[in-house]
Amino acid sequence: MIMQLDPSAFVADPELFQALGARSTPVSCDEDLTLFQQGEPAIGLYMLHAGDATLSIDSDEGVPILSVRATAGSLLGLPSLLGNQSYTMTAIAHAGAQVSFVSQGEFTALIEANPDLSLKVLKVLANEVRSARRALY
Repeated sequence: MIMQLDPSAFVADPELFQALGARSTPVSCDEDLTLFQQGEPAIGLYMLHAGDATLSIDSDEGVPILSVRATAGSLLGLPSLLGNQSYTMTAIAHAGAQVSFVSQGEFTALIEANPDLSLKVLKVLANEVRSARRALY
């Protein structure tokens, strides 16, 4: 059985999303594009401005464990970026999605310059944790 998370768990506060957007670089998604893969070192996060993306987790044997369809306003890869660890999911942006990339350096600079945004980042993380716990039941 594949666990399903609430897609809204990844959606950021509009103020945070706009501030990150000002430090981001557009990513072309003319066709489906793997943004990052489970196990790769986290180098930044991706912003989903419009369209769809799928986040998934597979077991070590390649068996799907979790799948969630992210929606516009989502931040993809945030927990791994903050933890300075490998991505724990694979993210695929679907054809036509509007996506941008925020490097680890740009993210850090934004938070250092605007510490009040830290609470908005924590809210996204708390929503992800809450959604994962609900999916376990």
